[in-house]
Amino acid sequence: MNKQLSKSDLSLSFGRSINELRMAFRKHMQGKIRSLDLHLTFEMLEVMLCLWRQDGVNQQVIADITLRDKSAMTYLVDNLMKRKMIRREEDAKGRQLQETLQPWVSEMYERATANMDADTLIAGKDIIENMIKNLST
Repeated sequence: MNKQLSKSDLSLSFGRSINELRMAFRKHMQGKIRSLDLHLTFEMLEVMLCLWRQDGVNQQVIADITLRDKSAMTYLVDNLMKRKMIRREEDAKGRQLQETLQPWVSEMYERATANMDADTLIAGKDIIENMIKNLST
């Protein structure tokens, strides 16, 4: 017998799928990072991606974009600075890393959305944003 799922069950399943997708992204990129022996975490890569998109932004902006609290962001930035991957001004090592990893990140997202058109992606994004808005009010 085919049981009709409630909105609550569907919402739970949808949320779980979002988490599974994030874990799949993480696993995919960690494999790529490991293959180059970069000693970089997925979280550090997220910070680097923010800086590659918006060079010169402050820690709070990066924390907001990556959905991290300020203390976690401080830890990540400190680690990246210790590894000489970022500094307060443009850094060649960080730019070199961008040339290597940015194509992999783009390929991952292209692969993840290969059978979807732009309207489908926009609709999915709208659904998630509405759910966030509903929980924020």
